Amino acid sequence: MSARQIRGCATLCLALSWAMASAHAQTPSNEAQRDDQPSRDAPPVDTRPEQPGMQHPMDMSSMQGGRAPADARDPDYSDGQTMSMMPGMAESMDDAAKFGKVLIDQLELVHGVDANGAAWDMQAWYGGDQNKIWFKADGERSDGRLHELRTEALWNHAATAFWNTQLGVRHDFGAGPDHSWAAFGVQGMAPYWITIEASAYLGPNGRSAARFEAEYDLLLTQRLVLTPDLELNAYGRGDPARRIGAGLSNIEVGLRLRYEITRQFAPYIGIDLNRRVGGTADLLRADGDAAFDRAIVAGVRVWF
Repeated sequence: MSARQIRGCATLCLALSWAMASAHAQTPSNEAQRDDQPSRDAPPVDTRPEQPGMQHPMDMSSMQGGRAPADARDPDYSDGQTMSMMPGMAESMDDAAKFGKVLIDQLELVHGVDANGAAWDMQAWYGGDQNKIWFKADGERSDGRLHELRTEALWNHAATAFWNTQLGVRHDFGAGPDHSWAAFGVQGMAPYWITIEASAYLGPNGRSAARFEAEYDLLLTQRLVLTPDLELNAYGRGDPARRIGAGLSNIEVGLRLRYEITRQFAPYIGIDLNRRVGGTADLLRADGDAAFDRAIVAGVRVWF
């Protein structure tokens, strides 16, 4: 190769080297490009142009953790509201509120085989959720005179959600001498919505008595209600003046069908069967009276 050819090759190599160096200086490397790009885990960056009047987001980092100020909220969440400030709440949710009710469960005319008359069974109470004053009256009138009347004045205490204990006095009026008793018992709702009253009585001169009553409301419709009831009475010793023998005195079964025009007012019709047993039946037969009574009744049930 001649000297001229050697100089031409050298010149060409220098020119190519200079061109490659210039290109490398103008193009960034791949590593530089990766450094400029945001990471996949990085939060998104808002590239929208800032709007006039828009404030920057508040920095909430200083409010994380720690305790709220003492006056941040009301301790019982009431926000200063009391039950008396909310209509209807004071009466329905105040445990110390007093309520009263009068229930005339039976007020009826009785058409019997031998005589006609009237009968009644009523209760009234007043007090709070735990303690009430309770009154009861149950009686019959026939042939123009009071046949029997049982009255009770009781202190009623809520023992459980469905049962109350009762303590007080009882007084009997009507045919024969009057009697007074100390009374104690229970009243409430048994399973299957059966209303139960069970009481025991102690009187002077060793007298004692017991009474049990059960009642159930069977809803045939929302207004038509069939009510069977059972009552048992027993005495520790006989009382010939009132024609009551010792032991189980009578078994009374009733069946009444009422129509509730309103919940507070319901007329009814029904039947009532009263069987005297034991010594009581013997005393009645000795006086020429029947030991078994059956009657058709018609009356009204009212409460307010």
